[in-house]
Amino acid sequence: MQLRIDREKCCGCLICTTYCSFHHERAIWPDLARIRIEAETDCGPFSPQVCRQCNARRASDGAMAPCAEACPTEAIGFDQITEAWVIDVELCTGCRACEEACPFDMIVFDEGRGLAFKCNLCGGEPTCAAMCPSGAIEIRNR
Repeated sequence: MQLRIDREKCCGCLICTTYCSFHHERAIWPDLARIRIEAETDCGPFSPQVCRQCNARRASDGAMAPCAEACPTEAIGFDQITEAWVIDVELCTGCRACEEACPFDMIVFDEGRGLAFKCNLCGGEPTCAAMCPSGAIEIRNR
């Protein structure tokens, strides 16, 4: 599974970031959302940015995402069901090596807790896609 983004449809409403942060943090805290909306101006165009789940297709063959390779505690593992690289916060030491290694700048770091976060595809039911009113975010099976 992966998230498919249609930038042409994004209206910049930020509903996806609001629901993402609430789903994961139980608070409306867009800075900790696992999705980011970039914009050239306040009026757009808008571009949703999500984790691309690097090497997910090849993970069963031992290929790893750059964030997982960089993690010294092996806190980032591959979920075979959702095909997402998932951070185990119990193993995360907050070293930020994953954040530095991510080629797409999609690791979120919570300074307060000293932990890294990334999209885990909400266990197979991505909230951002479910709540997107314009259909800019869709779930696609690989």
